[in-house]
Parts: sequence; C-alpha cells; structure tokens
Amino acid sequence: MVKNFQVTLPVDNPASAKLEKSQGRARLVCVGDWTLSELTDLDEQLDGIDLKGARDLQIDANGITSLDSGGAWLLLRTKRKADKAGAKATLDIPEKYHSLLETMDSGHTAPPVTHPPHRGLLGLTERTGEGTVHALRQGYDLLGFLGRIAVETVEAAVAPRRELPWAAFVHQIEETGLTALPIVGLLAFLLGIVITYQGADQLARFGAQIYTIDFLGIGFLRELGGLVTAIIIAGRSGSAFTAQIGTMQVNEELDAMQTIGLNIAETLVLPRVLGLVVALPILTLFADVVGIIGGMVMTYFDLGVTIPAFMRELGNAITVKTLMVGLIKAPVFAFMIALVGCFEGMRVERNAASVGKLTTRSVVESIFLIIAADAGFSVLFSVLGI
Repeated sequence: MVKNFQVTLPVDNPASAKLEKSQGRARLVCVGDWTLSELTDLDEQLDGIDLKGARDLQIDANGITSLDSGGAWLLLRTKRKADKAGAKATLDIPEKYHSLLETMDSGHTAPPVTHPPHRGLLGLTERTGEGTVHALRQGYDLLGFLGRIAVETVEAAVAPRRELPWAAFVHQIEETGLTALPIVGLLAFLLGIVITYQGADQLARFGAQIYTIDFLGIGFLRELGGLVTAIIIAGRSGSAFTAQIGTMQVNEELDAMQTIGLNIAETLVLPRVLGLVVALPILTLFADVVGIIGGMVMTYFDLGVTIPAFMRELGNAITVKTLMVGLIKAPVFAFMIALVGCFEGMRVERNAASVGKLTTRSVVESIFLIIAADAGFSVLFSVLGI
C-alpha cells in the first residue's frame, strides 16, 4: 500500500503598511513579517505615507507576525517622523516585541536600507554615473592634495620651519633610483632587442633595414625609454609609497606623528616626491643607453652592422633635442607617480584590506596618468614642431 505524503511549505506573509485617515486622526495598520528581507518594500511604502492634516497617528502593529531589528527600526523611524510632522504618534504593538523596541530605541541604530541593483541598460547607466561622480570627486581631492604639497614645498624652500629631511630625501633617491637600476636596465635591454628585431623585419620588405637604427634611436629616446621606465617605477615605487604610508595609517603612526607636532606632508610626502623627481630622469637616461645597446647587439647579430657603423648611423639620426624631449617628460611622470602614491596612502582606512585595494588603485591611476600625459606631450611637441 502506497501512502500519500503531503509536504507543507512555509508560506510567506508579505509585510504591508496601510494608512487610514478620518477627521484629523490617522491609523497606520501594519501587518505581515516586518523583517530585514522586507525592508526595502516597507521603506518605499512608508515613504509614500501622507500625514498632512493629521493631528494624531495610531500605529497599529498588532497584525505583525514577525519582527526583527530592521522592522523595529522602521516602526520607530515612522513614529519619530510623525512626531516631527506635528502628528502625535502612539505605537500599539504586541508585548513580546516591547524589549526589542526598547533596545532599538535606546541605541538609535539604523540598519542601511539596501536597494537591489538595477540590471540591463538602467543598471549600466547607474554604474556609469556613480563611477563618473566618484572619479570627479577623487580628482577634486587629488587637486586639493596637490595644492597642499605645493604650499608645503614653497614654505620649505622659502622659510623652512625646521631643517629639511635631507636624509629621507637621499634615502628615497636610493630606494627609487639606485635599487631600480637592475630591473630597469634588464627590461630596457630586452625592449631594445625586440624593437630592433621587429623594426628590421618590417623594413626589410622595403629594402630599408639600415633605417632600423634610426627607428630605434628616435623611438627609444623620445618615447619608449621614458614611458616604459615610468610605468616600471609606477608599479614598483608608486605602490611602495601607498603601502608604506597606508601601513602607517593602519598602525596609527600618522596620528602619533601629528600628536608630537610633525608635519606629515613635509616629513613623509615631500621627500618621496622630490626624491623620485630627481631619480626618474636618471633612470630614464640609463634606460635609453641600455636600450640602444640592446638594439646595437641585435643589429650586429641580425643585420651584420658593425659597432662603428651603428654609431655613425645613430649619430646622424638623433640630436641632443631628441634626447631632451624624452628627459623633459621624466620629472612630470615622477611627480604624478609620487603624488598619486602618497595620496592613496593617506586615504587608506584602518584595515589591511584597504591597504591592498588602494595600492592596486594607485598603480592603475599612475599608469593612466602617465599615458595620458605622454599623449599630451606628443600633441604639444607636434604643435611646437619639436
């Protein structure tokens, strides 16, 4: 004999709030499950309640079948809102919920009302708008930070309140410049080989392989040497600036420095900015030389061009102006890398996750600004005929 089994599923009791008005008196009938899962719908219903003309409001919550902290907060908020509007509110609720309401009323804790994210085109538009506002706000904050550093720099140069931190300045040059020579040199050498090989392969189709040297010299000195070096330093030193200052923020070291009267911008930011501004042009020049050596090695083995012939052709292709065009960009790139790295470090919250998040953001923003600035320099030099 087969028995029939019947499974009873729990039935949701939807929450609702209905307003009844009569002769200056209002009654808000609350029924259903006033829990966190219903908070969004209930918040929209309560926002649409019009208490205009009501002198008294009775909040009848006897129909509520389930109540948690979110629902209790909504009831108390509605009561306070009615009192503020001039309608004396009374709350009638089952006794079993009194302790919860007393706890919520004493703490005045307000759980956030989370609205479900929109999807499709509306969601894309919403996210785009939020991202744009966030970017503009962050740009505004960055400009403010730039102004602060500019003021501190001028004050330190014109009327220093104390001896400048020369030891920190020299240490930053060593950390950002000297210790970066191996990685910058290796990548520049390999990049010189790649550019030479690819350039020779393409120019061979037109019988113009000798112009590979011109392509290497002009391209590396004007653009690639400075750009690649700046990107390497953004990932290496820019991230280090954010992580160092951010860790100090987490450990409350910045608060301690302010307590003893140290100027954070002058002590931490200024040495990093000035140190990198000095170090990056030197690294760029080093990368230019090593990259051209890499190209020279490649032309020797691939094209059979001797070193004297390579140097003659390179001398005919480039001038001092070619070198200076690339070096002029380096201090600007360095300033942006250091500024963004220190700015993001100052914005770190007091938790480890924030350090990692803002370190990543620092690198991304620095690389974006470097490429944007390089594009701006290219347009400017083209207009000036340089």
